[in-house]
Amino acid sequence: MATHPRFEISKDHAGKFRFTLTARNGQVVLTSQGYSAKSGCKNGIASVKTNSKNDGAFARAEAKNGKHYFNLVAKNKQVIGTSQMYASKASVEKGIQSVRANSASAELHEA
Repeated sequence: MATHPRFEISKDHAGKFRFTLTARNGQVVLTSQGYSAKSGCKNGIASVKTNSKNDGAFARAEAKNGKHYFNLVAKNKQVIGTSQMYASKASVEKGIQSVRANSASAELHEA
């Protein structure tokens, strides 16, 4: 089901705030670290919008199980968000393109 891209802020079981970026097709393409305050989480979203414009901010990696993923990294080297696991490097590149395409126009939804 097609929808608008969105950032969704929610609170996890440990009481931390996290955001996810969901693409138009409904798939989660990026998940954040935990933030102690909602304002920090919102700053993380702003950081995604800024840093996703730079290809060098995407750190591509391979997990021990052979799956591929990426981290979006800020200039201070902190991980802003992590992708899902992908079967191939080509799929990682599609995921990165999705973050770039969807983050600029994503609506904010708060739980």
